[in-house]
Amino acid sequence: MKKIIFVLSMLLCSGSLAAQHTFTLGDSTFLLDGKPFQMISGEMHYQRIPREAWRSRLKMARAMGLNTVATYVFWNMHEPEQGHYDFSGNNDVAAFVRIAHEEGLWIVLRPSPYACAEWEFGGYPYWLQNKPGLQVRSKEPQYLSAYRNYIMQVGKQLSKMQINHGGNILMTQIENEYGSYASDKDYLDINRKMFIAAGFDGLLYTCDPGADVAKGHLPGLLPAVNGTDDPEKVKQIVRDNHNGKGPFYIAEWYPAWFDSWGQAHHTVPYEKYLARLDRVLAAGISINMYMFHGGSSRGYMNGANYDGSSAYAPEVSSYDYDAPLDEAGNPTPKFKAFREVIEKHLPAGTVLPPVPTVKPAISTPAVQFTRSASVLSNLPAPVKSVQPLTFEALHQAYGFVLYRTTVEGGKTSLLKLNELRDYALVFINGKRAAILDRRLNQDSISLDLPKGKVRLDILVENLGRINFGAYLLKNKKGITQSVTLDGQPVLNWLHYKLPFSTQPAVKPAASVPDAPVLKEGAFQLTSTGDTYLDMSQWGKGVVWVNGHHLGRYWQVGPQQTLYVPAGWLKKGTNKVTVLELIRPEQQVLQGIDHPILDVLNK
Repeated sequence: MKKIIFVLSMLLCSGSLAAQHTFTLGDSTFLLDGKPFQMISGEMHYQRIPREAWRSRLKMARAMGLNTVATYVFWNMHEPEQGHYDFSGNNDVAAFVRIAHEEGLWIVLRPSPYACAEWEFGGYPYWLQNKPGLQVRSKEPQYLSAYRNYIMQVGKQLSKMQINHGGNILMTQIENEYGSYASDKDYLDINRKMFIAAGFDGLLYTCDPGADVAKGHLPGLLPAVNGTDDPEKVKQIVRDNHNGKGPFYIAEWYPAWFDSWGQAHHTVPYEKYLARLDRVLAAGISINMYMFHGGSSRGYMNGANYDGSSAYAPEVSSYDYDAPLDEAGNPTPKFKAFREVIEKHLPAGTVLPPVPTVKPAISTPAVQFTRSASVLSNLPAPVKSVQPLTFEALHQAYGFVLYRTTVEGGKTSLLKLNELRDYALVFINGKRAAILDRRLNQDSISLDLPKGKVRLDILVENLGRINFGAYLLKNKKGITQSVTLDGQPVLNWLHYKLPFSTQPAVKPAASVPDAPVLKEGAFQLTSTGDTYLDMSQWGKGVVWVNGHHLGRYWQVGPQQTLYVPAGWLKKGTNKVTVLELIRPEQQVLQGIDHPILDVLNK
């Protein structure tokens, strides 16, 4: 076994990977060109990593001893609006696969199309919810039609990069942990047929947590196991569902975890996992670390968890994950410890590539803010409706919507937002009166309304659609039912769409106390490097640097910094725009040379 684990390296060095190879299922191991092959894999998602850094991250994977990389393909990034496909820039998955090929790595592809992955809507595009009756992860015709159109486009990009066509994609996953959701084998078979129609004629597999494999596995495909690393248990689960045979693949092994806003930062000591990794490799089982390198959920792409009983929990923008490779792509002590375990299981005389040196991070000069404008002073043309409309009804995927109407004042009234999703700032005649937060089950507030006609503004933020469980079907955003004052419906709304998807131009306007503000400024650099914008004194909002949306910040923590890759900075002037929701008076901002991911505030 040990003598063939890194046969890939020899193949690549000889240039023979361009030829067609075979990758098949043996009774106990995978077979590469008919010889046993053990995958030692790590998960990394190309859409969470700056394209400029793909190659360096892949080199790090080789340096830790990995021979394979697994990646999801997020549907909502590739088809943001129905029929409009994007496989360019950071969405160029074919380029990512080619670079992995060049760096001597095989690929396990996970187009699914459902991903979970702490990603917005589990990877589904928001517009699916605009089709009445559509049900994701089902045989519902509208869903299958949209799914089929999408997977055909993915096939055009990647099917010819499978190993049986001379490429480096070893196998492709259909669905994702379906057994944790349902157990319709007909639906799974429809998945299989659609993948084949899209050109994925190589090895297909399913993956599920150990207890759910029987429900989520499609007979005839390889059942992979998530979250279990006892070799005998893994082997028994696979054999029970695969005619008594292997091979054996742990598709998600969790030596790390993710973070949610307002909850403690997760760290998982590597010492607890060294013996576990050692025994899996010694048993000849293939394994995929989730995550090897997390990166960042930039923009508004963080997902959320909610099951109807526990609190709604949106995830932070950093996907550092306490992984072997940190958010900036630097090796951690976990990386070095895992590398030492992996080296024990390599053929005698095998020498791993040297570990690239840690990239130096920099502190930046303070941002000099030169322009500011109240968000309430620069509004687009409104959309009118008697009832409040959801983001989906407004055909807006992410960001913010301002709801505005006029009510009769001169009294104290109870304002209630029925099914607020997810965070709202309430203004009375332009003055902030309340903050409502779905995480805290806040949806109502008593308001003192002045006499006469009162302008009521409610700025609502989508904090991330749920990415796991039954609530995938209850994921619309904004004010999703109604607004009442003292139990009576509030009608006749103006909706101002504020997606803030790109770095906005700030047009100076009169300030409005306590109102959300856009601030524009810059800092100067003589040399570049990774940096981390320190947002710990700010309140809540998002930041852009040189046209790149870095993600969300929020003083509740635990994340207090935003990672800025060196490749997105330049010598000379670097432009910064901040959308600050609750502390518009803040002025001090600079980059520091380390992340702050573990500070909670009340």
